[in-house]
Amino acid sequence: MAIFVIASLAGGSSSEELVVFCAASLTGAFGEMGQIYEDENGVDVMLNFDGTQAIRTQVEQGAIADVFISANKKHMDALMAEGFMDNDTVSIFTENRMVVIVPADNPADIQSFSDLAEPGVMIITGVKDAPFGSYTLQVLDKLANDSTYGPKYREAVMSNVISQETSVSHLVSKIALGEADAGFAYQSDISPELSEQVSKVEIPDQYSVVAEYPLGRLKESENPDQAARFIEFVRSTEGRAVLEKYGFQPV
Repeated sequence: MAIFVIASLAGGSSSEELVVFCAASLTGAFGEMGQIYEDENGVDVMLNFDGTQAIRTQVEQGAIADVFISANKKHMDALMAEGFMDNDTVSIFTENRMVVIVPADNPADIQSFSDLAEPGVMIITGVKDAPFGSYTLQVLDKLANDSTYGPKYREAVMSNVISQETSVSHLVSKIALGEADAGFAYQSDISPELSEQVSKVEIPDQYSVVAEYPLGRLKESENPDQAARFIEFVRSTEGRAVLEKYGFQPV
């Protein structure tokens, strides 16, 4: 289910509303940016957070929004091809990296990527249509193509998967609660609040996948000028500082 966060002006309601459909992995960063933008511009900012594949489906089924923010190019490219986006406004604005996260007490003693293929290890990934699920499969393919791990590595890891989530926030919550031994998530998902509940295992550069995040204005935007200003704010020095605070990388 989508999470709606409505930033409220201290001085009362605004006559303008900006609706932003946003990938779930950006919840912390855009929750803060939405509030800053609202405070500075007197616009009610409504943020709809969910898996990118879910918010894409909402747009395709007729949901009206002003800005669409994706965790990969695939879903944005599809909306552009289908005529939902104002294509000239679409661009990559930040990047992210995948990591393996484990509960703080690391009950399965995950120390290396070989450990993920050991029988009995409980792993959570994303569904393949979710960007973080797709990125996970790309990482596993790179590992399996290395003789250190071998061609059966991906199959061995996937046989340990006990759950495939539609939203990365659901995955992170389950790992923090100790419901699995390991999961593939974004580095930005380890917020200061979660740093005592989960630990991360870095993915070496040769196996890593860079997650690219595009944003753009939807053609059916009911507030196109504000949408353009919001996109400009996200790409500004102030917006980039918020993204970096939450673990995202500048383009």
